[in-house]
Amino acid sequence: MKKSVFSHSLDGAWSAPFPDLDSPQTLVLVFGAPEYRDDPAPFRELRAAFPKSHLIGCSTAGEVFERQIRDRSLSVAAVKFDATRLECASAPVASAADSHAAGLKIAECLLEDDLRAIVVLSDGLHVNGTALAAGLNSVLPASVIVTGGLAGDGPRFESTWTLGGDQLEDNRVVAVGMYGEAVRIGHGSRGGWDIFGPERKVTRAEGSVLYELDGRPALDLYKEYLGDLAAGLPSTGLLFPLALRADETSEDQLVRTILGIDEANAALIFAGDIPVGHRAQLMQANFERLVMGAESAAQSALLDTPDGLTIAISCVGRRLVLAERAEEEVEAVADVLGTGMSQIGFYSYGEISPYADGRCDLHNQTMTLTTLSEVA
Repeated sequence: MKKSVFSHSLDGAWSAPFPDLDSPQTLVLVFGAPEYRDDPAPFRELRAAFPKSHLIGCSTAGEVFERQIRDRSLSVAAVKFDATRLECASAPVASAADSHAAGLKIAECLLEDDLRAIVVLSDGLHVNGTALAAGLNSVLPASVIVTGGLAGDGPRFESTWTLGGDQLEDNRVVAVGMYGEAVRIGHGSRGGWDIFGPERKVTRAEGSVLYELDGRPALDLYKEYLGDLAAGLPSTGLLFPLALRADETSEDQLVRTILGIDEANAALIFAGDIPVGHRAQLMQANFERLVMGAESAAQSALLDTPDGLTIAISCVGRRLVLAERAEEEVEAVADVLGTGMSQIGFYSYGEISPYADGRCDLHNQTMTLTTLSEVA
């Protein structure tokens, strides 16, 4: 396996000449600022330089490049595999109701006996990440590792794009499948938030829309907790995600982050399902634990090969909370995985990964890592 990471700035040019890595077994990953929608020329340049390769990517709420977090840029990795076959697939997702079908279609397109892993990148605003994962899981065996994330638009929540080839598109999910015995994939997903306030029961919800907690309008209750910060919803909601568990005895916890609000119905719109009957509790940041969570994710993603690529997908809420300390979590990942692992990634509206093993699920407010390498 050969690799190269490089970048582009909206205010400048490419950081380095394109590497000579084009082939049908080359994956080109591109994570870029939302503003590239209005300046798509760099994607055409990438396609011209890599005509045989598989290009996928998405918009971000910040780009990860090695040990840095950037804005108004593209973070790019070109990975030429020696013995790993690649195939791409995509599906439309015009609304949250299309999410399960999109996951199902991608899984059906990519499933073959030697499929080992899928990296999936989705529209960030019109998708139900829980249903997308369920659609994938309905077809794929548990042995196939699925990781990825939901595209971002900074803190604006207005428009996201995904990239397939050299085409930027709204309302689409893109994915790449990796095949064969040579590819090595590691993964890890951790949070680091603290729970606070009373635990309440989800008494009314439909899919990813939460209407009532303990019989009270969810948006009204949430605004009470946010106080003056409520004026900045939905972006300020990223600072206070929701922890969910099935009942009082369950130790398994889902985290959900807000994508939007419905003032008319006093409802909150999340990136994934909010099951009726689950217990819900607010979360808040603990700076040291957030960085420790990223470090723990890296420990889980360690491979037995020293050279490869790390895809780091962290939630936009973590970046907003960590502020000027956000690079600490990226640096923590790099320190654990070592200098042989190049790193690119992005800040997202949701992360897709297994918990420890098995089938994938939607996560929010986590650092989610995928490590890729290859053995002869």
